[in-house]
Amino acid sequence: MKRRLSYAFGLIVLGTLAFTTLAHAQTTSAGPYYATPSWDQQLPASTRFIVLSNWNSAAVLDRETGLVWEQSPSTAPFPWTRDAAAFGTLTAAEHCATLSVGNRKGWRLPTIQELASLLDPSQSSPGPFLPTGHPFSNVVGVNRVLSVTTSSIDTNTVWFVSLSGGGVGDLGPKTEQDRVWCVRGGQGADSQ
Repeated sequence: MKRRLSYAFGLIVLGTLAFTTLAHAQTTSAGPYYATPSWDQQLPASTRFIVLSNWNSAAVLDRETGLVWEQSPSTAPFPWTRDAAAFGTLTAAEHCATLSVGNRKGWRLPTIQELASLLDPSQSSPGPFLPTGHPFSNVVGVNRVLSVTTSSIDTNTVWFVSLSGGGVGDLGPKTEQDRVWCVRGGQGADSQ
């Protein structure tokens, strides 16, 4: 009988410790704990996107993909590559590589898959085709946003997403200027 009580007491203590540990794992001294991102999960915008206040609210964590996005895409257009006439102009990739958001460098041009992961096809025109309740600004009326992904059919064209139409497509030539939405994290691609 004494062993059973001792065993039961031990299980209660272990269970209490496990519960306490899990409860405290949600917030650490380094900040809030977020579940491991997974591209196979679907979260509502209210819990999917977290505006990063410790980055001056200029960046947003996407908990589905683990990517950190600028809170706002560029308001000025950039070419994917430059031609002789646009020699002094930053390219889209250079813009992202030199960008400092929330006092952090390490930004890059997103792949077409990463950019398309922000689209919500259930939205309707005139858009933006982003999840309802998203925290992004300067996205209304944005037609095309460039990706780093070039077309496999014509390497002089690059893939883009349309926030106002919800589509994914390619355009040419690479010297055409469009909006840029820089990202941080993930695998990326360096195809330039």
